[in-house]
Amino acid sequence: MSGVSLKAGVIGWPIEHSLSPHLHGFWLDQYKIDGEYLPFAVEPENLDGYLRGLGEQGRRGTNVTLPHKEATLKIVDQVDDIAARVGAVNTVVVQKDGSLLGSNTDGFGFLENLKDHQPNWQASSGPAIVLGAGGAARAILVALQEAGAPEIRLLNRTKERADDLAQEFGSPVKVFAWDDRADILAEVQTLVNTTSLGMKGQVALELDLSHLPTTATVTDIVYTPLETALLKNARARGNPTVDGLGMLLHQARPGFAAWFGIEPEVGEDLRQHVLKAMGV
Repeated sequence: MSGVSLKAGVIGWPIEHSLSPHLHGFWLDQYKIDGEYLPFAVEPENLDGYLRGLGEQGRRGTNVTLPHKEATLKIVDQVDDIAARVGAVNTVVVQKDGSLLGSNTDGFGFLENLKDHQPNWQASSGPAIVLGAGGAARAILVALQEAGAPEIRLLNRTKERADDLAQEFGSPVKVFAWDDRADILAEVQTLVNTTSLGMKGQVALELDLSHLPTTATVTDIVYTPLETALLKNARARGNPTVDGLGMLLHQARPGFAAWFGIEPEVGEDLRQHVLKAMGV
């Protein structure tokens, strides 16, 4: 591996669960690139030193996963506007002068996934509902704002966290009580679950969709299982649905392009490759 010319990877603590090596490895093979993309377990106390040493290791950059996204924002030399607004970095590029540029591509992945599977979807078509107020929700709020959502109804089991986000992001974010989630679905055209509810091993997301227009697109960033109960129920009543796996695949595109010099495509062959790695 020492002869590989282009190097990148992903860091986290732990890192064994990451699917990123599978999808980047697929692209490296597909485009016949002399490169490598490897996972690295980096303890929080070693994060600064690891990032500062990327250039010396001959690496063009790295993806960043939990728990390092917020800490990386404070370490890199520059951050793009999206990462600054999200408050977290998931992609680091070593620039020609050796400095580190941090970006956040989660919102990009979210939007591209929707456009990929529902080409007619438009954020501007009506209000959106976002369930959850964690890191993923922050990225999706920024993405929906940038895409022109006229109103974003934000709900979280701990309302104070949603209130904090609404104060930070301002209009068009409006906070509603978690217990009112089924009652505020009227007129909504985009419904997004960013919580862990419905994920394998977690409790189910209980949500009566009766008031949701059948024209509304329903998406879940959870991808284990691939079709959550929310998506199954929405599909059964005729709503367009989008699973969360594509968000993972599309968010990887900007980093791959920056490190390896090719804009990769997300196709069904990549999707099946990653599903196989997941054991699906």
